[in-house]
Amino acid sequence: MDQLTLQSLFKVNEVEIIYRNTTPYQDRIQIRSSATAYEILLASWDQNRLDMVEQFKILLLDQQNNCLAVSEIATGGTSACLADPKVIFATALKTRATGIILAHNHPSGNLAPSEADKSLTRKLKDGGKLLDIAVLDHLIVTSHNYRSFADDGLMPG
Repeated sequence: MDQLTLQSLFKVNEVEIIYRNTTPYQDRIQIRSSATAYEILLASWDQNRLDMVEQFKILLLDQQNNCLAVSEIATGGTSACLADPKVIFATALKTRATGIILAHNHPSGNLAPSEADKSLTRKLKDGGKLLDIAVLDHLIVTSHNYRSFADDGLMPG
């Protein structure tokens, strides 16, 4: 092997993990109800897209259910959005979140969860158990109202 080929075998990428929380602890909003989660989500949603395309977001929470951040995970089309569990949990791990609340909008205004919504919630709840990240709720958001899986007894055990 020539020297150039040998050197290229030893090139590897480095990964750097950085997290900065600029909001002081005492200024974080504590989420005590699905209504508070909905208010935070609605305030962070681009109102020009809420009734147009489906998007998936998560609220990242600390141990006292204080909101660390809102993160947009994915944007889809008019009737579907693919939320990648790897992206969801990578985001939660990076922010040191101990809990998350899932949320996506239904541009149609229909608050009924689909089977895909229920299946994804189960999958993420199970994944969260492995990582000690509680998946506390899943909200379906519209511009006028919301539906909480937790409030309606739809969260998997």
